[in-house]
Amino acid sequence: MSHPIVHIELAAKDPAVSSKFYADVFGWKIEVDTNFNYYQFDVQGGPGGGFNTIGEQGTQAGDVIPYIGVDDIDAYLQKVQAAGGKTLVPKTEIPGIGWFAHFMDPGGTRMALYTSARSGQN
Repeated sequence: MSHPIVHIELAAKDPAVSSKFYADVFGWKIEVDTNFNYYQFDVQGGPGGGFNTIGEQGTQAGDVIPYIGVDDIDAYLQKVQAAGGKTLVPKTEIPGIGWFAHFMDPGGTRMALYTSARSGQN
């Protein structure tokens, strides 16, 4: 079973400024989720993503965090840990949208897992 990159998150000092830059330069469609102060981008032909504020989930300016689509975050966090990885942000609900978790692989790469609310996991 393939587990594709389904979302990319970019940490920014000012997500509003960064999102406007990419919209102006590359034509990315930006939507602001005021409930989470989150700037989502949509690019044709690739995974979408969003800009978060540095410091959220322990991010630093310039961090790029790919999200891997999985059907069971808990099971994959166990696999990550069994293979020598470390959970950085435990399974967290995004109300009405899904769940995510961040981890670091043994080589120091920060990644994330994502499950849609449509998958039925809770």
